[in-house]
Amino acid sequence: MVKAVTILTSSDGVCGTVYFTQEGDGPTTVTGTLSGLKPGLHGFHVHALGDTTNGCMSTGPHFNPCSKEHGAPEDENRHAGDLGNVTVGEDVEFPIRTLLNQSLDPLCGPHSIIGRAVVVHADPDDLGKGKDVKGILGCLKEPVFLFMFYYGIDSLKHFLGWSGHELSLTTGNAGGRVACGVIGLQG
Repeated sequence: MVKAVTILTSSDGVCGTVYFTQEGDGPTTVTGTLSGLKPGLHGFHVHALGDTTNGCMSTGPHFNPCSKEHGAPEDENRHAGDLGNVTVGEDVEFPIRTLLNQSLDPLCGPHSIIGRAVVVHADPDDLGKGKDVKGILGCLKEPVFLFMFYYGIDSLKHFLGWSGHELSLTTGNAGGRVACGVIGLQG
């Protein structure tokens, strides 16, 4: 069994410990606790670099060795570093528990996440589900075009429930980086 750990810290009082375990070729299990975050969903990712010399900003983009778009942890088409969201309740400390696809998030091999950074974000990760309105417009029927003509594109997006953002397919539009730590092997 391979084990790894990261100690998350920030200048804003967010802290935690995240553990990774993988048995053989099985999935990678993630457990741990975090504290100091506001209640709600927060983006949770493995970033490409284990460099925290400039805080969380120097950890680079999401770990993405296969050059895929951003997605949810259960999506086949996603960055290897896309771990989804952690849900924070009113408790001071809250648990993390998730199971990752070992082919995308292994603890050993050429795409290992060891030595990279875990980053917790200020806002929810939209899991790459934000809509590309321009790409969809070609498929819409005439009444929708009339609606858009009279009320505008923002009204159409609101009416259809589209909350897409240009960062959806690269970062999940998860906001600022509030805590981070480097993943290291554990004895």
